Amino acid sequence: MQAAPERFADSEAPLQLLLFVDERSSSRKNIQQIRSYLDSLSVDYDFELTVVDVGERPDLAEHYRLVATPALIKIHPSPRQSIAGSNLVGELKISWPGWQRSVEEYRAKLKQDVSLESAVSSEVGDEYSSPKNNSIATSAELIRLSEEIFRLKQEKEELLEQLKFKDQVMSMLAHDLRSPLTAASIAVETLELENPKDNKGSQSKLTPPIKARLLKHIRTQFQRMDRMITDILQAARGSSTEFSIRPHKLDLGELCREILSQMSEQFQLKCQDVETDIPQDLPFVYADRELVRQVLVNLLDNAIKYTPAGGKIEVALLHRTAQKIQISVFDNGPGIPEENRESIFKDRFRLERDEAKEGYGLGLSLCQRIVRAHYGRIWVDTTGRGGGCFHFTLPVYR
Repeated sequence: MQAAPERFADSEAPLQLLLFVDERSSSRKNIQQIRSYLDSLSVDYDFELTVVDVGERPDLAEHYRLVATPALIKIHPSPRQSIAGSNLVGELKISWPGWQRSVEEYRAKLKQDVSLESAVSSEVGDEYSSPKNNSIATSAELIRLSEEIFRLKQEKEELLEQLKFKDQVMSMLAHDLRSPLTAASIAVETLELENPKDNKGSQSKLTPPIKARLLKHIRTQFQRMDRMITDILQAARGSSTEFSIRPHKLDLGELCREILSQMSEQFQLKCQDVETDIPQDLPFVYADRELVRQVLVNLLDNAIKYTPAGGKIEVALLHRTAQKIQISVFDNGPGIPEENRESIFKDRFRLERDEAKEGYGLGLSLCQRIVRAHYGRIWVDTTGRGGGCFHFTLPVYR
């Protein structure tokens, strides 16, 4: 049922009433009863009755602070008054004398201000000085304009925040890329010094295992830089949880072992012990290999960062239900305070203790978006031993 005038004598009706109803069958009966009662009254002025279905105009119900239906509101003249309950006609009979007086007082005031109103009308036009400015249409327009102003203010704040974030990220990216780039450059220079042409036939001082380690170190540093750049580019896509994923049948256990092998040097640099619990009979998952890799690498990077030297990191896979596989990464670092376990997944959120650490506060936010794009869930808790325990789920391949 759309808002529509039940009785409308002219656009300047001195008494304007608003009747809120819902979809119940009794609403039609309320409309008929109220209209019949108003028609039976003998009044020497016009009035306007507008009926509004709260299901179609919840914004108006909120604007008038409506808590129950049916309800009848006198919106003009001031002051605004409301009646509600199962016996609206009875309540209307009680309120009507007071509403009549308010109309009479309003008319008297109009006569006293006629000269002033005429002056105002000549300056701004009759449209803005007319009593119809208090009508339901005007109220709805004011609500719409208020919502538009609020939306524009939000957009402005978001744009300013994005500009500020862009400047911060560019500064941090330039700083953080320098470290892995320097490490990779030193390794490359070391290998170049072994060029036989430069050493005039002297025997190489680098054994094949050392050369292999240098090459692996170079690859690791370039992977670090690639992850930094990937995080920035994906963060620039906005806060939408939607990703252009390409899911397929994926051996999650094999992917975990591959990633752990590639990151072994990072574990060794901090003398961290890595324990795994990856069942051999784990079913395949239906997921995007590269995006899942990014989640695992992010969680393991965090585990390495916060686990002290000589600490332990655990990776476990569990066939949790017929539809989901759970992946868990445990560490024995400082853990996440309970009050921050929801906020930690927000864009650019960082704990106070991490302000001096490298990173942009993007990793966990991106992880959440990737997992949700796979219709999974990601969360963090703690164990009795302390430390952080990050878990996420992926759908089983069918």
